Amino acid sequence: MVTGRAAVSRGSGIPMEIREYPVVDPAPDQLVARITMASICGSDLHMWRGEMPNLGSGAIVPGHEMAGVVHARGRDWQTDSLGRPLKEGDRVTFSFFNPCGKCWACLSGTARCPQRYALRALADDPPHFHGAYAEYHVVKPGQWVFKVPDGLPDELVAPVNCALAQVLYSLHRIRIWLGDTIVIQGAGGLGLYGVAVAREMGAGQIIVVDRIPERLALAREFGADATIDLNELPQRADRVAFVRERTEGRGADVALEVAGVPAVVQEGLDMLRFGGRYCLVGNIVPGAVAEVVPHDIIRTSREVLGVVGYEAWAIPRALEFLARTRMKYPFDRLVSHRYPLAEINRAFQEADWALSAGKVTRAVLVP
Repeated sequence: MVTGRAAVSRGSGIPMEIREYPVVDPAPDQLVARITMASICGSDLHMWRGEMPNLGSGAIVPGHEMAGVVHARGRDWQTDSLGRPLKEGDRVTFSFFNPCGKCWACLSGTARCPQRYALRALADDPPHFHGAYAEYHVVKPGQWVFKVPDGLPDELVAPVNCALAQVLYSLHRIRIWLGDTIVIQGAGGLGLYGVAVAREMGAGQIIVVDRIPERLALAREFGADATIDLNELPQRADRVAFVRERTEGRGADVALEVAGVPAVVQEGLDMLRFGGRYCLVGNIVPGAVAEVVPHDIIRTSREVLGVVGYEAWAIPRALEFLARTRMKYPFDRLVSHRYPLAEINRAFQEADWALSAGKVTRAVLVP
């Protein structure tokens, strides 16, 4: 019998342990992928620190950003989600959630299914491999699977199904008009992807805000026109004035929040012009409160949009985007550290934003 290792989390503050489970044959509507690389996303760090609950109560296999190859297919998986023939050994990426297809959110096409994690289960429950931090992953009904274009390394593919697809879909939803000025709050993985995607969508000026100099330097390598270092401009009023000075006093057309810090929300609104558009992606911690002045939305006709998840088309377009622009932007710089699966606890400790002080841009695990 084939077996595989998985990292199992029993809650925040408890070291993850490596367990071995049998790799069961897939059901007709399942596909088993052998994971070749998984990355540590900001939401994984939130869960690890105990700032938000795990996707399930009890011992689970965490992680959701991953790339792999087809290990075994159920009879319903003859093609990928675009109808292309699929066989064992094909490189694939896939969504990390399962829309139910039957709730009001799914029926209205808003990509916000409240049941999208319903098929997650405990690590000890077959088929065991429910998360990314393992040697295998069982793809279940509702997950979208796409073949990976030749030539894209795993380092670029692993974050596609979360970080890149999420940014691409968010900027599509909030709309980038030709020549727009966009402020990106946060220069982690999502913020850096945001620079490249916004530029390709036609943004005229891109301003990135962060407090870690190494991240801001990388944002400039990605093509940011200006950066704001919170250490150099500690006062919110000065940061808002910086944006207005670069926009002839109007303010930015768009702001994208990927910092995950509630205090930046009002600042992002202040940076917008009348009629500007604000997209929140990073503030996913339950109960984290921000102080916002509703007047500054209503009387200025600003639009505010919260985005979680994406529609199926975001993944293949993200893959095509990488294949088309991989030599134009320094995507290879996004992954700074690699760890074997057995060292997952060290990987999380060193990937923590506060502890790493910006030295770890994005960490990946190689089973």
